[in-house]
Amino acid sequence: MKTMEEYRHKSINDLAVLTPSKIVENLDSYIIGQDKAKKAVAIALRNRWRRQQVEKSMQNDIVPNNIILIGPTGVGKTEIARRLASLSSSPFIKVEASKFTEVGYVGRDVESMVRELMDFAYNQVRNELSEIFRDEAKQKSIERVLDALVPLDVKKNDPLKKEKEQRYTNTREKFRTKLLDGKLNDSKITITLEEPSTSQFEIIPAFGMENFDVNFGEMLSSIMPNKKEKSKEITVEKALSYYTEVEISKLTSREIVIEEAKYRVENNGIIFIDEIDKIASLDKKSTSDVSKSGVQRDLLPIVEGSNVPTRYGMINTTHILFIAAGAFHIAKPSDLIPELQGRFPIRVELNSLTKGDFEKILTLPQNALIKQYKALFKTENVDLSFDKEAISEIAHFATLANEKMEDIGARRLQTILNAVLDDLLYRMPNNKIKKVNIKKNDIVEKVSPLIADEDLSKYIL
Repeated sequence: MKTMEEYRHKSINDLAVLTPSKIVENLDSYIIGQDKAKKAVAIALRNRWRRQQVEKSMQNDIVPNNIILIGPTGVGKTEIARRLASLSSSPFIKVEASKFTEVGYVGRDVESMVRELMDFAYNQVRNELSEIFRDEAKQKSIERVLDALVPLDVKKNDPLKKEKEQRYTNTREKFRTKLLDGKLNDSKITITLEEPSTSQFEIIPAFGMENFDVNFGEMLSSIMPNKKEKSKEITVEKALSYYTEVEISKLTSREIVIEEAKYRVENNGIIFIDEIDKIASLDKKSTSDVSKSGVQRDLLPIVEGSNVPTRYGMINTTHILFIAAGAFHIAKPSDLIPELQGRFPIRVELNSLTKGDFEKILTLPQNALIKQYKALFKTENVDLSFDKEAISEIAHFATLANEKMEDIGARRLQTILNAVLDDLLYRMPNNKIKKVNIKKNDIVEKVSPLIADEDLSKYIL
């Protein structure tokens, strides 16, 4: 069994090996280009580990350098932030800044982003601890099942007590061997199940109540009997599974999970605020821009550092890393209120993707689109391949479509590939289709008419 100190120490050690160059190297496996942005987020992540190495008295004074990523859609802004969080196992959420102004002055509560981050961290830690304690819980579940299979029935004053206990021990060990070999999986035993008395209740908050972070289930359980028990006959296999989960819940108490989740959020949390340019104020006098300025002022204390109430207690946001992103086609970062600008000192412009970038995106990353489609075809026992010229032609048409229409970056590749492969995807499974090799002419035949027809291109590409 690992103590929470060992668990947390391991998390810090895991961060220690993530040097900026290694972080960038890992991001390169998923994102093509955008070296400046990768470098900026790599430094920000490494600074978190560095902060934890300095004297305690100075740690609170070292605040994260929040980042604004500037660039059109589909160039990797969200992917960079998401992969960074995944790499470091940091709690991460993405929010749309425009959601806070969607219904005018009664927009979404800005503090909800911190509550969502804490919810994510709670589930993340609970799942991790469940895996860490699973072996210990399984051993305890085996003992509980053996108790049901071989009950001890020896009275204190029985003169043959020692002999009976020895026979019981021998019998128990024989059953243990059979149990571990799976020979008793289908045998039936009667166990006592514990069910929360509040499981029959489902509380659906009224409109606007999501801002009041109250756990109604806990409130009900505190005023009603906590548990009810019932006996049930189930197989040994199911009993082992049930007792394992029961023991895991005992080893990972709510208090332990909350403590670790709170630590993670406050020290390692990442909030990605997309479309921040949508709340930039161009005309301070218009009603909509007044609302946008209001959202910026609501964001300001959270980004600066404040205490936000959640169902798990107060969360301090001072050391949460905020990564904002926006196309900034119309507005500029300087259109944000000065106080908020000052809280995002690092600004990185991402480049629009070129034909060469598209060719790399199609083939090089671990999650490259062509690799994904090959895997999908493989499920139907079909081998899919692309000629080098075909890949170049897909990249060419993606670049052309982005120039003629809205620049949606790498997302254009998905649209074009679907136009090329949708007929095959529809016809499979088909015994006549075993191998598919996509050539340049196939791309031209399928995509060229769509690009040439202005009306069609608007709707299809």
